[in-house]
Amino acid sequence: MGEMRKRLDVWLPLIVLAVLVLAVGLYDRTFFSAGNILEVTADTMTLFLMASGVTLVIMMGGIDLSVQAVASMTSCILAVYLPQLGFFAIPLAVLGGIIAGFAGGYVSTRLRIPSFIATLAVSGAVLSAGYWFSDTRSVNIPAELSQTYLFWAVGDFLGVPNEIWVGAVFLLVLSAVLGLTPFGRLVRGIGAQERAVIASGINVDRVKIAAYTLSGTMAGIAGIVMAARLGSGSPTLANEFLLPAIACIVVGGTAITGGVGSVWRTFVGALIVQVVRIGMTFMGVSVFAQQIVFGVILVAAVAVTMDRAKVLVIK
Repeated sequence: MGEMRKRLDVWLPLIVLAVLVLAVGLYDRTFFSAGNILEVTADTMTLFLMASGVTLVIMMGGIDLSVQAVASMTSCILAVYLPQLGFFAIPLAVLGGIIAGFAGGYVSTRLRIPSFIATLAVSGAVLSAGYWFSDTRSVNIPAELSQTYLFWAVGDFLGVPNEIWVGAVFLLVLSAVLGLTPFGRLVRGIGAQERAVIASGINVDRVKIAAYTLSGTMAGIAGIVMAARLGSGSPTLANEFLLPAIACIVVGGTAITGGVGSVWRTFVGALIVQVVRIGMTFMGVSVFAQQIVFGVILVAAVAVTMDRAKVLVIK
């Protein structure tokens, strides 16, 4: 019975994705065209990039609520400094994400406070930083600068949008980190049995800080790709992305209690969320109502994937 449950957990997200794609395709036959499939996948990659780093944090049993503010801030840093620094504005923007992620992990581990409080506090600080960098306005990125320095995030290569290539690279890299490195094994171990990992002499706080730093880094990269696609940076650019990002992680099969999950599952979850969003758009559901749907999806996914054996008391 347990083996059947494990197999179902692996294949269920893919089955759900296939059913949703079929349903939307039957509603609008143009959905099945190759160009549309590529466009949908490209649109999914920004959400996936933002959620990919958070996946590691959730696999440890934590949460990072700062990612949408980090993505918005990095878009502002990129847009403001690209005319002055050129290519070097890109690593500067990523550095902003790294610092924000490190701060969330450091505050949570050193002060021994819940991760959602630590990252929520960091989110407020990062949001203010985004407003400060942009002078509380949207900052346009000139087309010539975008073509010169951000060509890797816009346009296409071999007929495939560059966003897909970028997402595929990080999908492979993060999957390798989780599956082939001691760090990845420790992330799973902390999520499954943190006390056992501590007893083995591992510096758990250091691993946690590294995971939060990686989460901030990926949120920063997502902000850069988003700014490149939209041609501007804004302190509110990634608003409304936090709930879908967490939803796609859990919908993909990563347990909110930690220990189980993968970046591949998050990618499948991101496709599910994107297809649901498209289906609701076809049916005329407003953006605000869509947030309600994502909230319901998140609750349902947590109810299905949560390992209640780990949590004796729900608070």
